[in-house]
Amino acid sequence: MNHPDRLLPAGPARTLARALYDTVKDAPIVSPHGHTDPAWFASDAPFANATTLLIQPDHYAYRMLYSQGIALEDLGIGVAPHELSDTRAREIWRTFAANYFLFRATPSRIWFDHVFAAVFGLSERLCAHNADVFFDHINAALATPAYRPRALLDRFNIECIATTESPLDSLEHHARLQSDGWGQRVITAYRPDPVVDPEFEGFAHHLKRFAELTGEDTQSWSGYLAAHRKRRAFFKAHGATSSDHGHPTAATLNLSSTEAQALFERVRGGAAGDLDAEAFRAQMLTEMARMSLDDGLVLQIHPGSFRNHNARVFERFGRDKGADIPMRTDYVRALKPLLDAFGNERGLSVILFTLDESTYARELAPLAGHYPCLKLGPAWWFHDSPEGMRRFRRNVTETAGLYNTVGFNDDTRAFFSIPARHDVARRIDCGFLAELVIEHRIDEDEAFELAQDLAHRLAREAYRLPKSEATRHG
Repeated sequence: MNHPDRLLPAGPARTLARALYDTVKDAPIVSPHGHTDPAWFASDAPFANATTLLIQPDHYAYRMLYSQGIALEDLGIGVAPHELSDTRAREIWRTFAANYFLFRATPSRIWFDHVFAAVFGLSERLCAHNADVFFDHINAALATPAYRPRALLDRFNIECIATTESPLDSLEHHARLQSDGWGQRVITAYRPDPVVDPEFEGFAHHLKRFAELTGEDTQSWSGYLAAHRKRRAFFKAHGATSSDHGHPTAATLNLSSTEAQALFERVRGGAAGDLDAEAFRAQMLTEMARMSLDDGLVLQIHPGSFRNHNARVFERFGRDKGADIPMRTDYVRALKPLLDAFGNERGLSVILFTLDESTYARELAPLAGHYPCLKLGPAWWFHDSPEGMRRFRRNVTETAGLYNTVGFNDDTRAFFSIPARHDVARRIDCGFLAELVIEHRIDEDEAFELAQDLAHRLAREAYRLPKSEATRHG
C-alpha cells in the first residue's frame, strides 16, 4: 500500500532523491504551528476509538464526505467525543470506510494510508469489507500504553509541537505539562482573533473577559493594548514563541495614537461596520508587530480564507467545520504600512502564509527576498499536498531562496497525521533538491545539507525554538 519510492521523482533524479530522503526520514519532527488539543498531552489519557481520533478532529476527512452528500450529523460532528457511544462510533467508521474511495489521489489518502500502515501495521486498503477489522484493530492498539499521547510524541520523534490558544484560555493544560516536565515539548501559541476581530462572534463579551483576566481596562485603547502585553507574557511563560493571526486579508495600518483610539471606540461595542472591522484588524497587525519587537514572539499571518463560507453549517456546527474557501489576497500594498514601520528591523520575524498561489512569484517571494523581517511559511492548508509543495518551491525559490522559507509545519488538528505530513514534505523537498543537482544548479553536498535544513533546522530557527534533548535523532 505504501511504496517506498512514493512521491519521489521519476527518472535520473530518483536515486539521489532516495539517498537524500534516507538521511532525513528519521530526523526529528519540529511542529511549530498546529491545532492539536493540549488536553491530550496534559492528561495522557488513552484515545477512545478510531472515529473520535481520526474522523471527528479532521475537517479534511469529513468535508470530502459532506461534499458527496453525507450529513455532518451522520459523522458525529457536533457530538462531544465522550458522548459518542461505541455503537455510533462504529457506524460512523463504517460510513467512512465504505466511502474511502472518495479520497483517491488526495493528500488525505496519503496521510490515512501512512497512519494505517506505519502507525497501526495495517497493510490492506480500507474498504467496507474490512471496516470492522480496522476499527477493532485500531481500538485495541489505542488501549495499550504505547499509544497514549506522550508515548506517541516519543514514537513519532516529535521534538516540539505547538498548539494554538485564544488569549482567553487559562492554559491549564500547558501548566500541567510544565509541572510534569513536558513544557518544552508541547508549547502554546498566541492566537488573539477573538479579541482582535470585531466580526468574531461574541467580540464585546470577549473584551470583558479579557479585562477580567488581565486586570486592565479593555474599554480604553491603552488598557486594551496593556491587556495584550500581559497575556503575551503569560503565553511566553507557558512556552509560546509565536503569535498567529487568521485575518481575512493581510491588510495593515499604522494610525496615530489618536486615530487608533477613535477607531477602537467605534469597534469595542461589537457593532462595527465592515470597513471599521477591517481597519481595526489591520491596525492590530501593526500593533502585534510592535509588541513582537519588545517580547520576541514570531508573528505569523494566515490570511486569504473566506472562513465559514457555508452559513448553514456555521449556524449548526460553528467554526472550523471544513467550509473555509481560499480567496484572492494582496500582500504588496496590504503590508506596506507595517513594513514602512518595521520592515527593516532584524529583530522582528514575520512569517507569511497564503492560500492565493498566484502571489507566490509575483508578491511573496520578492517581498521575502528583500525585507529582513519577512519569511515565507510553507504551502498551507489546501496546498499542503504534493503538487502544492512542488508549486511552492518552484515559484518562490529563485527569488526568495531557500533560507527565506521556514521549512515545513503541519498546521493540523489530526495528531496521528503529523508524521505522514512531514514525511510527504521531506519526500517532495528531497525530490526538488535532487532535480537541482541533476540540473547542476547546486552541488550534491549542498543538497544533503539542505535536506536537513528543510526537514527541521529552518523551522527550529524561524520559530526560535530550542533543540530538545528529548529527541532520539538529529
